[in-house]
Amino acid sequence: MEAKSEKPNMRTEKESSGRLIRILQTDIPGNKNLYTGLTKIKGVSWAISNATCILLGYDKNKKIQELTKEDIAKIEDFLKKGEFPEFLLNRKKDFNTGDDKHLIGADLELTKEFDIKRLKKIRSYRGLRHATNLPVRGQSTRSNFRRNRKRGVGVKKKGQAANK
Repeated sequence: MEAKSEKPNMRTEKESSGRLIRILQTDIPGNKNLYTGLTKIKGVSWAISNATCILLGYDKNKKIQELTKEDIAKIEDFLKKGEFPEFLLNRKKDFNTGDDKHLIGADLELTKEFDIKRLKKIRSYRGLRHATNLPVRGQSTRSNFRRNRKRGVGVKKKGQAANK
């Protein structure tokens, strides 16, 4: 019997060709474009990624693995400063300080967690919805957000329907 020539999986071959680059405590595959790769960082949207590429003068199609250490440091400093137009910021009129800022990475997660804890503590409507694991933003709950998906409500088993 002849051994079949197995084709390597294209996805694993692609992923293994690019090394991981660490920007702001986030591992980004080196084979990604700069424009796409920056969006892997929590708090960096497509618009922020685009603004970073334009304001720093980098080509959006440049691969992340082609960046030098100086380029990476420059990108990190720029993202930490958050000097973007006001409409791109993700933390406008901060509750504690009243400032407009842009949070990235762990700072964004911590701030979001503290906001939810504060809402629960003051027992606001949104806080109560968070506490009971129900939708916060007014979605309908009649058919979605059900707890027990195993049993349908009002659906009888075949054996019970035949007995009656």
